[in-house]
Amino acid sequence: MSYSRSTAKRSRVPGVMITQFVEQLPAGKSTPDFARKPMTTTVQEGKKAFFKAMVSGEPPPTVTWGRNKGEMDDTENYSTRYDERAREHVLEVMNVKLDQADSYKCFATNEYGQAVCVVTLNVIEGRISYFHLLKKKQLPPQKEGEIDPKLLELLISAPKKDYERICWEFGITDFRWLLKKLKQMKKEREDEQSKVLNENLDNVKQIEVKPSGNAEFSFDMKLRDPNSSVNLYKDGMMIPYDDDKNSKHSLQKTGTNYVFSIKDPQKEDAGFYQVDVEETNVLTTDFQVPDVDFVAKIKSTKVTQNEDAIFQCVLSTPINKITWSKEDASLEDGGKYEITVSEDKLTHTLRIKDCQMADKGEYYAIAGITSSSASLSVQGTAHSAKENIKDGKDGRDGGYGGDGNGEDGDDGTGKGDKDDGDGVQFVRGLSDTDAKVGERAELSCKLSSETSEGRWYKNGKLLTEEDGVTIIKDGALHILVIKCCKKDDTAVYRFEAEGRKSEATLNVKDPPILDSDALGEFTNPVIVRVGENAQWKLPFSGGAPMNIQWYKNDDKLLPGVNVKIETSDSESQLRLTKCQRKDTGEVKIKIKNEFGTIEAVSKLIVLDKPTPPQGPVEIVESAVNSVEFNWKPPKDDGGCPITNYIIERQQVGRNKWLKLGEIPGTPSYKDTDVDPGRRYCYRIRAKNAEGISDYLQTGDIPAGYPGPPTTPKVVSAFNDCINLSWSPPCDTGGTKILGYTLEKNKIGTNYWSLVNQKEPITVKDVFEGAAYQFRVSAINLSGAGEPSIPCEAVIARDPKKPPGKVKDLKLTSSSYTTFSLAWTKPKEVKGIEDEAQGYYVEIRPIENLDWSRCNASPISLTSYTVLGLKAMAAYWVRVIATNYGGDGEPQDLDNYIIAMPPPVKPRFKDRNMKTLMVVKSGNTVRLNINYEASPMPEICWLKDGIPLLKHVTITNSDRGSQLLIPTSERSDSGIYMITMKNMVGQESFSIEIRVTDDPKPPGPVELYENTPGTVTLCWTPSPDEKRDDRLHYMVSKRDSFKRTWRTVADNLFNNKFTVVNIMPGREYYFRVFAKNDMGLSPPSESPCDFLFSIKARKNHSPPSFIIPLKRRTAPEGYECYMTCAVRGDPTPHVTWYHNNISLNTNTNYHITNVCGVCSLLILRVGPKDNGEYKVVIENKLGNAESSMALNVRVFLFVPFLLFLWLRF
Repeated sequence: MSYSRSTAKRSRVPGVMITQFVEQLPAGKSTPDFARKPMTTTVQEGKKAFFKAMVSGEPPPTVTWGRNKGEMDDTENYSTRYDERAREHVLEVMNVKLDQADSYKCFATNEYGQAVCVVTLNVIEGRISYFHLLKKKQLPPQKEGEIDPKLLELLISAPKKDYERICWEFGITDFRWLLKKLKQMKKEREDEQSKVLNENLDNVKQIEVKPSGNAEFSFDMKLRDPNSSVNLYKDGMMIPYDDDKNSKHSLQKTGTNYVFSIKDPQKEDAGFYQVDVEETNVLTTDFQVPDVDFVAKIKSTKVTQNEDAIFQCVLSTPINKITWSKEDASLEDGGKYEITVSEDKLTHTLRIKDCQMADKGEYYAIAGITSSSASLSVQGTAHSAKENIKDGKDGRDGGYGGDGNGEDGDDGTGKGDKDDGDGVQFVRGLSDTDAKVGERAELSCKLSSETSEGRWYKNGKLLTEEDGVTIIKDGALHILVIKCCKKDDTAVYRFEAEGRKSEATLNVKDPPILDSDALGEFTNPVIVRVGENAQWKLPFSGGAPMNIQWYKNDDKLLPGVNVKIETSDSESQLRLTKCQRKDTGEVKIKIKNEFGTIEAVSKLIVLDKPTPPQGPVEIVESAVNSVEFNWKPPKDDGGCPITNYIIERQQVGRNKWLKLGEIPGTPSYKDTDVDPGRRYCYRIRAKNAEGISDYLQTGDIPAGYPGPPTTPKVVSAFNDCINLSWSPPCDTGGTKILGYTLEKNKIGTNYWSLVNQKEPITVKDVFEGAAYQFRVSAINLSGAGEPSIPCEAVIARDPKKPPGKVKDLKLTSSSYTTFSLAWTKPKEVKGIEDEAQGYYVEIRPIENLDWSRCNASPISLTSYTVLGLKAMAAYWVRVIATNYGGDGEPQDLDNYIIAMPPPVKPRFKDRNMKTLMVVKSGNTVRLNINYEASPMPEICWLKDGIPLLKHVTITNSDRGSQLLIPTSERSDSGIYMITMKNMVGQESFSIEIRVTDDPKPPGPVELYENTPGTVTLCWTPSPDEKRDDRLHYMVSKRDSFKRTWRTVADNLFNNKFTVVNIMPGREYYFRVFAKNDMGLSPPSESPCDFLFSIKARKNHSPPSFIIPLKRRTAPEGYECYMTCAVRGDPTPHVTWYHNNISLNTNTNYHITNVCGVCSLLILRVGPKDNGEYKVVIENKLGNAESSMALNVRVFLFVPFLLFLWLRF
């Protein structure tokens, strides 16, 4: 009996459906699958369309194509082929019509299954118009604080010398941190391009406006498939082009060179241009059209030979760089040309150094799409002409001051300057020529007169035919021929006729040369045996010095124990000692000098005995009187063909091996001398001309025993019996099958018990509720064969009804790649819905209709976690309960699930986040803010309520945001606020960053008043006072009695201080320090260590203010200091008032009175602190008061700007 059905499998590639035809795949076999499925294509009507697919499977599947709404029998419209090099199956649709827009299917089929995928062909009607432009996948928009994707695309296509300029345009001054990521992206892009290009792009020229007025960019490109489509996109939108130069967009192709041109570019043509081959990007360039005009254009100039020429223009708008060109050739800074830009980016200058006649011509300055042109004239001098005649080089200049190229030195006619008269002229001057040693070289020029005679010179020396040259005059054509060039023929040659002259250089090159006979002998393979030596010798000739390198299998060979290299001026020899089989391969020599490189390739073959034959051994037949089996040939045949295989046999249970003989080199053997019922083991050795391999030993092979039947299948199961069925074995052992042996195994035991020796249909010896496995063996005249594979466990119980729907299906957790489900077991309804034994979880993307099963076998738990999801993708989910009676009805979730964590309002994770950061000027500011939020929030940074400057770098991730200032300055000080917002809510945090430096000391200290009992100090402010609003001063004192320094005043924001309580009869010394957030400065400079020596004296005085209170304005949330200096004897009592209310007992204010300096500190000022502050001082001789107004400044514009950012 047989039973089989087709089953569906899950493919590695999304969108592919696989059907398996057999229940169990044989070893080493597989169903078809797609390694790369065809892609949906959109083409214009009348063009070609291509679908390409790569498939896998064993045996290799057959690929066929079909369409949904029609046939594909017409070979004129549809063509299929297999590209062996790319291993791709290709469907080509010729001359696409509108009715061919359809869904197309690709079938990959072998004997074990079939894989199917569907693609769509979209057809655009008529010529492409701007209403039918095709969308290209847009670059992702730049996020706040992250790298602009356009920058990375431009850097991938740009040469390294342009990195700095491109990064500067995007506001990045240090791009070294980008190089690692850029290198990785370049490698990925090159891997993609290698699928459509034979080589990387070469000779890439970025887009720029030419003097002709057209904008052009070009590159060299070698396509793998000449029929590949080349598409042009602007800002993600496909634009049409043709090969007509008069079209708006055109492509001129010459060989492998592609030139894209935009005729008469306008401002609307500015954009981000990309070139794609098929769907692979190969080039990106940015065309910018700034709004600029020339305030002052470049002007024509005339210089004397060997002088510098300068062109200068002034623009209306600052531009970092403009294009300078001569005719159609762009000029770059360096060498001959010096290009400079003023600091304001308005004045651009081109300097042409050491002008020669060849520099004459029209020069262009191009800014955006606006250009300015001027001509350069180079005039030779009589002095320079005489010198040129003297050293034999003036002929290169085309006559008196000419360039050897034409009129006024332009076209090679040698006319020279206009005032030279009407003599003979050069129609064509000499040209520089290259030749190889031993070859023929020829120099020629043409005069305007056929009757004129001339003379030839070599390095200024007159040449005749006695010098080994041939001089030919053919009318106006004059030719100098050197039949066999030598190295000393390299020289400057000049031709003179009637005062006109032209010169050129002949370069005789001497590249490496190999003798043809020696090369032919070298290319013959060298064949040696294992352990022998191999030797190559190759003579050569050519100009010294020579660089010679030997290679084996493209690896450089260096002298070593087994490698000997000997090289002379004319020969190189390689000797490999004690060669092994692994040394077999290609041997190459590369000879190089300054004139060229030559290579020669040979081959080394090392002969050895073969490796053992390969298993596993496949039993083809096991009959009563014969056994036949196959094996695989050796992996390595030792370098020569396998001639024979040696077969030995051993009967299982005996020690003796019997040699059966040698067979020809076919890996198959049939043993006809076997006894029924016996088991045999075989040894197989391979033999070639070099020896015999080690053996391959088979397992036990029975003779005449039947093969295993198919796995038993459970037809039905009940409480007291189980019904089984199976199919006979394919191999009967050469005799009739007499019966079967059925065995059972109770799950949980290791014992197989015999049920009976006939063909049972029903097994009754079972216990209710117990689980069993069964296996069966076939019996023939030789006995019982191998048992079959055991069937799956089956429980002895009555049949079940499928279960009902699961209850309370819900989502318990989710992330970007997983989500977890939970549900309640369905209720059992007797006779209608039985108990569920397991569950299947199925999902499908919201855009697909096919469900895919997440678990191959049922799960018993009422929860499951789905893995491998695509971030932010939407999925439908359902759960199916199952038991032995079948699958129940699926239970779907009410809504689809998005693969993302549960929405979480942004929250800062650091509990003790600092609100103040003090950084030394010049150091790096790095501020890391960790947060949690879902989905990832939009992050905005502001400094004092306005966007950050370009030199501040923000890097965002899904867990944090980093603010980086590579080199901080004082201007970077301020309040930095980060705001995070997602769909759930938003959160903000502010931190003050103070950028400061070690304070510089104040100036010299002077005494300007000396009243009884007090000393008033005055000093010059520190240079940092104007730049640091938090800088203050500290005064220290030392007297002649205690001899130690102590602080008498701190937090002084003025340049005066009165020291009180001066004791009579003591000498006092004072120092003044500047102080800020970084610390103390050195003490104030003075000619000696002690600044003052003052005798104290006793005197009484009424209270008065040395320094009164001053009006102050403080920002909300900051601390505020109010200070004044008082004097009086006896020491006056000080009382502070706010709006006439005493503050002396108010704990919200910090009040100090140190040596006459009275201070009031408010830690965080607010609107309630606005108003009048007054200090009243009094002693027994009188009283005095001083008042001020405090204004608290509120940052109203910060929340307003934040509101605008969140709103728009």
